[in-house]
Amino acid sequence: MKKPNGLNWISKAIKSHKVTQDVLLVGVRGFYGKNKRGIYDDGLFWVNQKTGFIASYNANTDPSYVRKGSGYGKLKGMAKLKAGIWKYKIGPHNGYPAFRQFADVIVIRDGANGDYSDKGMFGINIHRGGTNGTSSLGCQTLPVSQWFDFKETGYKLIKDSKQIYFDYILLDA
Repeated sequence: MKKPNGLNWISKAIKSHKVTQDVLLVGVRGFYGKNKRGIYDDGLFWVNQKTGFIASYNANTDPSYVRKGSGYGKLKGMAKLKAGIWKYKIGPHNGYPAFRQFADVIVIRDGANGDYSDKGMFGINIHRGGTNGTSSLGCQTLPVSQWFDFKETGYKLIKDSKQIYFDYILLDA
C-alpha cells in the first residue's frame, strides 16, 4: 500500500474487503513511516459508514520485541497479527476495558528457522499500551494519551449501531 493521500483509501480498503457493517476499525501498519517494533508508528481509524464519521489514532500493531521460537506450545515464537480482516468485540483484556478477539485470527510467529503462521484465539486484543513502550506481546496497542478517547469513541459507535462485533481491517503500508 502506498502512503495514503487523503482518506479515499479507507473507502477502497472497505470495498475490497467487502465490509457491510456500519462501524468498523481500519489499521495501517507502518502508517507513519518505516514499520518498527516497540513504537507507535501505525494508525487506527474508527469508521462509521452510515454517517461518514472517521476518527484517527496513533497505534502499534506489532509486538514490542522479537522472540524467536518454534511450534505451538511454550516454545512458540512471538505473534504478530497478519494483515487481513478480523472480527473483534468489546471486552476486557487482563481485567481492563479493551476490545477482544471475537473469532480466530491468523498470526505470524517469529521463527527460529523462519517465520510461520498460526491460527486461533490467542488474546490478540486491542488495548491501552504503555507510557514508555507499547506493552504488546502481539496485541494492537495505543498510547495512554489517546487510549481513552479511542475506547470511548469505539464503545459509543458499536453500542449505537447495536453490533455484536465489528470488523477490523489490518493493512500493511
